[in-house]
Amino acid sequence: MTAPYRGVLIGCGFFARNHMQGWAAQPEVTIVGVCDLDPQRAAGFGRDFGVPGVFTDAAAMLAALRPDFVDIATTVASHRPLVELALQQARVVICQKPFAETMADATAMCAGATNGKALIIHENFRWQKPFVALRAALSDGQIGTPRFLRLSFRHAFDIYANQPYLAEVPDLALTDIGLHLFDLARFLMGDVTRVSCETQRRNAQVAGQDAFLATLRHSSGAVSSVDASFHTRLSPDPFPETLATVEGDDGTLDLTQGYRLRLHRDGRMTETDVEPTVPAWGAKPWHGIQDSVLAFEAHVVDVLAGRAAPQPSGQHNLETLAVTLAAIQSARTGQTVTMAGFTEGSPE
Repeated sequence: MTAPYRGVLIGCGFFARNHMQGWAAQPEVTIVGVCDLDPQRAAGFGRDFGVPGVFTDAAAMLAALRPDFVDIATTVASHRPLVELALQQARVVICQKPFAETMADATAMCAGATNGKALIIHENFRWQKPFVALRAALSDGQIGTPRFLRLSFRHAFDIYANQPYLAEVPDLALTDIGLHLFDLARFLMGDVTRVSCETQRRNAQVAGQDAFLATLRHSSGAVSSVDASFHTRLSPDPFPETLATVEGDDGTLDLTQGYRLRLHRDGRMTETDVEPTVPAWGAKPWHGIQDSVLAFEAHVVDVLAGRAAPQPSGQHNLETLAVTLAAIQSARTGQTVTMAGFTEGSPE
């Protein structure tokens, strides 16, 4: 039986291979076209994944194939023209993070998701098995009302080997991993009202700030401490795990290295193994991320089928982008930024 949903991929880079493997595992999906400005790279994807349509021009591919959904896995500068183009042809468009470089571009992209069309941002951290389990534990009231969150993503893995352009990104840590962590903070603790941030350039071989520490105030009154570093020497290196602690009125939940979720309550500690499985096409230590791509893409199928609302939608991700830009502003000015009065580029 032919899979009911036809999709195309734009951007055949390093991480897009995970996208393609994930789509191959979705029985309701067929990828009918791939596109990349590099003809050899596009041809390699078509050959490796058995995709009949290979293109170097996105507009030509969309006009020829008229897919149900478009998966955009390119760098941020190309997102707005590609998203606006894709929303004219397909009813579901997926955009890799960072969603946009500016709020103006992000808002314009969201404006195109009308008349039953959906824009979904590929924020896969919230789809990682440990954080799905942590969110469920909070929803179940295991620690009462959550008051404090700590998220930490620190390692020295060579992220530049497969994605060398990252070494030139000015606000690297905040725009590469900070977006994911701020989305997690909102996923776990709710919307953000205030941001304060400090950044560091730890690695002399890169151009940008590769570490940050941010403090978030949430509308509930809860506080989050969010930190990341790409130049932290640990053994064993925890990459690519994000560690977390949530303190509530009745207890504490700890997500520790090795994918262990610990509940501290009533003088006892209980531990649950929340390590994701290694996909048939995957490998450690990437399996946590690879499994989350599978989960995210299964969710996209549910959106296509009308079984779920987009998570996160472009509209929801506007606030995550705003928090990220506010953190950048805070780090540059040394001042706390209030989200209610935040205007991109304005001093606080």
